[in-house]
Amino acid sequence: MSCCEHLAYSGQEQTILDRIAGKKDPNEAKHPRLYKLISVFDGKKPFIDVERARLFTESMKETEGEMLVLRWAKALKHMGEKMTVYIDDDQLIVGRMGHQGSRYGILYPELDGDYQASALKELPSDPASPFEVTEEDARVVEELITPYWKDKTFHQDLNKRLPGDSHRLAYADEGGYQSRYICCETASNRSSLQWCLDYERLFKLGYKGIKEEALAALAALDPDDPLDQCEKRPYLEAMVLLSEGIVTWAHRYAARARELAAAEKDGKRRAELLQIAENCEWVPENPPRTFYEALQAHWFVQAFARLEQKISSNPTNGRMDQLFWPYYEKDVREGIMDEDRAVELFQCMWVNMAQCLDLAITPYNKATHEGYSHWEAVTIGGQTRDGRDATNELTYVVLRSKRECPLHYPDLAARIHARSPERYLYEVAETIKQGCGFPKLLNDEEIIPLHLAKGAPLEEIYDYAASGCAEIRMPRVDTYTSGHAQFSLGAAVELTLYNGRMKKFGDELLTLETGDVRTFDTWEKFWNAYVKQQMFIIRHAFLQQYHIIRTRAAHFATPVSDSLHVLAMRECVDLHQDHQYKGGLNLGYFECLGYSTAIDSLAAIKKVVYEDGILSMQEVLDALECDFVGKEDVQAILANAPKYGNDDEYADSIGLEIDRLAQEFSAKYAHRLGIRCDFRMVPFTSHVPFGRVVSATPNGRKAWTPLSDGSSASHGADINGPTAVLRSNFNTKNYNMSQRAARLLNVKFSPKCLEGEDGTRKLVDFIRVFCDLRLWHVQFNVINRETLIQAQQHPELYKGLIVRIAGYSAYFTELSRDLQNDLIARTEHDKM
Repeated sequence: MSCCEHLAYSGQEQTILDRIAGKKDPNEAKHPRLYKLISVFDGKKPFIDVERARLFTESMKETEGEMLVLRWAKALKHMGEKMTVYIDDDQLIVGRMGHQGSRYGILYPELDGDYQASALKELPSDPASPFEVTEEDARVVEELITPYWKDKTFHQDLNKRLPGDSHRLAYADEGGYQSRYICCETASNRSSLQWCLDYERLFKLGYKGIKEEALAALAALDPDDPLDQCEKRPYLEAMVLLSEGIVTWAHRYAARARELAAAEKDGKRRAELLQIAENCEWVPENPPRTFYEALQAHWFVQAFARLEQKISSNPTNGRMDQLFWPYYEKDVREGIMDEDRAVELFQCMWVNMAQCLDLAITPYNKATHEGYSHWEAVTIGGQTRDGRDATNELTYVVLRSKRECPLHYPDLAARIHARSPERYLYEVAETIKQGCGFPKLLNDEEIIPLHLAKGAPLEEIYDYAASGCAEIRMPRVDTYTSGHAQFSLGAAVELTLYNGRMKKFGDELLTLETGDVRTFDTWEKFWNAYVKQQMFIIRHAFLQQYHIIRTRAAHFATPVSDSLHVLAMRECVDLHQDHQYKGGLNLGYFECLGYSTAIDSLAAIKKVVYEDGILSMQEVLDALECDFVGKEDVQAILANAPKYGNDDEYADSIGLEIDRLAQEFSAKYAHRLGIRCDFRMVPFTSHVPFGRVVSATPNGRKAWTPLSDGSSASHGADINGPTAVLRSNFNTKNYNMSQRAARLLNVKFSPKCLEGEDGTRKLVDFIRVFCDLRLWHVQFNVINRETLIQAQQHPELYKGLIVRIAGYSAYFTELSRDLQNDLIARTEHDKM
């Protein structure tokens, strides 16, 4: 049951093989506290905790008719006063939103409460991401929470507003619970897009200073101005209440720590609890004075933001090597901190993140976010606000903390630029070689100039942080929170082939009739039909976004994020409102699934049918109809046509045109939405369920199998090496247009390819090429195919195996069979 003897292994693979052989992980002796904390919940099914939902609902019942942001702040203060306070044994960073010790998820009934009671009956047996729920908690949801939110949830409201064609492309049922996976809204899966709080503002003011700022603004309001009195006053009162609520919550943790210290017999732990009490009595009420206090303040606010709303992927951690560097440098200089202690404190925070899971309720969310996905990205490296290299000694401490931690939380993003130091790139490469998918790379040479073209201030885009799968945030400038639409280019191909219909849905006309492809005597006629299908779907992505934006303002408020956003506080307008902030940027996006599936399919039709005449359109359709069974010769002909991912101009030119069409549509119509709605390729795990509704495609792909992910090549199609994959990504970008956003790129290497110092050097050179080509993102799996197969066959031995999915990492054994097979099928590059 071990891998083949001739293979080289990543650091992670070797650790797992050693464990199977009965050897101990050397990091366990190095980090005993970390491993003790993990042992409490390792391998156990997580729980659903309903306390947040119950307390939120209690408060909202009492405040009906008041301004939404004020109601939200009162609810958060109610939670700060009433939530159970837990402090785990051995933990140094405190603040929990649910069950003690275990992994847990919390509920947001304002978002999808109409579905929660039935979902709680299904989640314990969910095949991909199961959760336990007690009978009492299920009763509370069914009898107390769900009845109040009946006909009040965002999901229900949006479902009613979507017009016929848009609804049909998004949902397969009248209630909007089952997705169609053609053009799907994602806004009902979370209250907000991924978000980065302005932690610098927190560290500068503390919530005492934020409260004083709000009180001063209240005192300055004009008593005769109706806008001041009816809108700004309740908003500022909300900021005061929010500040009081989070400080109360922290002080209750201080009291609990002192209570535990009084009963603690171990002197070392008693001292730790007393230090925790002192920290919680000071932060986040006041600006932190030490590295330890800064970490505790950061986590308290991040945790309170989780209580506030369901942020996609949870709040990002920001640029931690920049945020904490002044405190770390000072504490090291004063002798109260060293690298080992800093690593221990970071890892205590990582455990807190690992325990608080992003609970997927709807079928769509469960299907598109497998493996208990959440990715609170920690950003390292990059440049300072004045354009200099930002790498410091804390950058390397963060990298070490991830290399020596067996958890896949948090996510880690390394910013790369043309002047990134050699040592930094070397350590990034060594961390990637561990094989856990960390860090993903973001390219300053693409992201900074592109955002300048979008209107970002120079010093703010220099200071961007990773947020979500492959996105970025400027904490003092970004003001857009609404979720977006995902649409399927794989479906667009099938809709072209079958005249607006898809085999999965029978004879139902889903889009528009563009003609019988058997009658098309030129490639131009086929291409024009495809373009009509693609643009029909994109049109409805924008129509969905219009209704999403207009609907959200009535359902969500975010006083925590507001309190840490200088523009929201200045204008006294909640970030969920449809509002144009002076100096702010509403940066949104719509995204495609199956980019290279479409490119390869179109290239095959163009080459094989219209140019070379090897196959007729009828022969292609016959092979697709039987899913290539008995037609393997046709499948081979189609599969051997030009493919994206090989630096092949023939295929890549089609991808360039697909990209151009999408960007042109955005340039023409996005301003009508009041946002920049740019073209993005970030799939999460959506390419798997989106593939389940697409029948066989002309690139040789079998029916109902995953579509291609992000801007990666189709499975097994990239045969000219990993640099050719980068080149194809470059070739298919319209660099003269700015209506583009993140492109997620997966690359898989064999450990043998990156073995030793020579392998590290090759990876560093590869990263330099990525940087020079001005690509947005790349991330890596460094793992043997044989290891994945063994893990699939013997999950009990490989339960700790971490793999990179799409912008986040997850335990391989917690993924569905389809997603596991998707990972196994990705091309494994064994040479540069």
